[in-house]
Amino acid sequence: MITRWLTFVVLSIGLAGPLLQSIATAAEPDSDTTVVKDAHFGEVLFYFYQEEYFPAIVRLLAAQNQTQLENHLDESELLLGGMYLSYGHHKRAAEIFERLLADNVDPEIRDRTWFFLAKIWYQRGYIVESQGALNNIQSELPEILAAERRMLQAQILIDAQQHDQAIAVLKDWPRKDSWANYAKFNLGVAMVRSGQVEAAAALLDELGDLEPQNEEMSSLRDKANLALGYAFLQDGQPLAAKRPLNRVRLEGPFSNKALLGMGWADAEIENYRRALVPWMELRNRDLLDSAVQESMLAIPYAMAKLDSISQAADHYLNAIEAFYEESNRIDDTIANIESGALLEAFLDQDESKTTGWYWKLEELPDGPESRYLYHLLATHKFQEGLKNYRDLHYLWRNLDTWQQSIAVFRNMLDTRELAYKDRLPRVEKYLGQANISDLVNRKLEFDARLKSIEANGDALALATEREFDSWGEIAAMELNPALQADISEAEEVRHKLKLLKGVLQWDLDREFKDRLWRVRRDLRQTGEALVETQRARRKIDEKMRSEPLLFAGFNGRVEGLSPQIDGLKARIDAAMDRQRDFMEGVAVGELQAQKQRLDTYTVQARFALAAIYDLATTTGDLSQ
Repeated sequence: MITRWLTFVVLSIGLAGPLLQSIATAAEPDSDTTVVKDAHFGEVLFYFYQEEYFPAIVRLLAAQNQTQLENHLDESELLLGGMYLSYGHHKRAAEIFERLLADNVDPEIRDRTWFFLAKIWYQRGYIVESQGALNNIQSELPEILAAERRMLQAQILIDAQQHDQAIAVLKDWPRKDSWANYAKFNLGVAMVRSGQVEAAAALLDELGDLEPQNEEMSSLRDKANLALGYAFLQDGQPLAAKRPLNRVRLEGPFSNKALLGMGWADAEIENYRRALVPWMELRNRDLLDSAVQESMLAIPYAMAKLDSISQAADHYLNAIEAFYEESNRIDDTIANIESGALLEAFLDQDESKTTGWYWKLEELPDGPESRYLYHLLATHKFQEGLKNYRDLHYLWRNLDTWQQSIAVFRNMLDTRELAYKDRLPRVEKYLGQANISDLVNRKLEFDARLKSIEANGDALALATEREFDSWGEIAAMELNPALQADISEAEEVRHKLKLLKGVLQWDLDREFKDRLWRVRRDLRQTGEALVETQRARRKIDEKMRSEPLLFAGFNGRVEGLSPQIDGLKARIDAAMDRQRDFMEGVAVGELQAQKQRLDTYTVQARFALAAIYDLATTTGDLSQ
């Protein structure tokens, strides 16, 4: 049961995207069916299958608190852990999984679950916890998961700057493995960072020359070419860098950096005219991209090298003006974000959609700050912070809805109390008419009578009405004086009466035990009914005594809900303020970093322009 439910929970909640597909392939189907034995657990599952995890959590915790899940203790705990995981409460989920995975789950499922947790921890940026979960895996995972586990281990090592260990993990990867291309890319990156540029070049070059089958592989190819090109540039091999950079798609997500690198590769070999080609293409693109900003300084730098001093000065002036205007727009955007408008716009967008682990912001809302935050949208830090803020807002709205429902609860209680008081006189009247004690005494009399009949073998006492009447008629005829005469006719009648009485006695004796058993059975059932009636009467009496107290208790609880909800809302408000400050800090920090980069480029442009003016003053070339 635990195995089946653990697999179900992890597949249903703990995974998404390629991981879900891989695990769904690896997980063997379980032929067992889940039988819901507790109605409250069925209610939890109803909300769970609707992907309404918050109501499911609320009902599950309430049912656990009231011990209403006795037949589904382990399943409910695992389900709770999975739903905690869906809301990012990975520590609470890990506590539940660790407790339940101790001894009562087969090793394969336990190891697979630790791998899932490691994957999610890594995605949320908890590198140490992710490594710890991987360390808890005690045996080999299924083949499709073993490769991903190895990849995850390599990514953790690369993030920890342990490049030699990452290289050792990634070497000798099977060529036909579905993760082979990713392993090759990570291996090349690790080698570049450890200074093994030539060894990395062969791997990245092979990856950069593959024929992509989909957008994912196209992006991986571009990344490999970009990484190889810049590795060659940093290693002082500009000519070698041009080939991989030239393979990057012109309209792909990495095209700006590739164009910038192409220009610098030509500039390194002093082919400044050729360097201007990609840089001039860049200057027409979005100024927010750092590669575009750098190109606006690289263009006049190349022109100056080509002795086009006047054009270089014009481009430096254009760059300074563009940087200045963009910096002012960033200042306005920072002020707008600090006013709280940014997060409010995020809350207004897709408010009806789900919260929790599955939710992901796909596009930024309309606003002056949106164009500055597109690449921030792709970071886990921003996405996870936004999830937390939306979840807090969702909790606040739920509490507010519950608070508004308190008046409804109060009206319900008033209605029930009024109905109780209306029915109470009629119930008391009917109870007064029911003399249960008299019925009990009569039952005891019947018991004594039946015992006497059984002891005396009084078959006539259990005769039917017809038999009893027949017996009475025979007895009356026997007492008739005419039958006492000493004549043949009287003798014949007496003989017939004796025969009839004998037959009737025979029938009574024959049916006696059966009738005795039936009467005893009926008396026993009557006794049980009386006992149940007495029990019901005691319950009614107890209910009549406790119901007023129960109403008072419910009224007290309802009255106490509002202060509790106010307290919870205050805590959520405080948490939302902290999360709002954090999110605004992340966004403002990103904008300030962009502004600082613009300021740096502006200073560089001013110094370069001043140098050009000095040169022009001495040579008189500024009019060229």
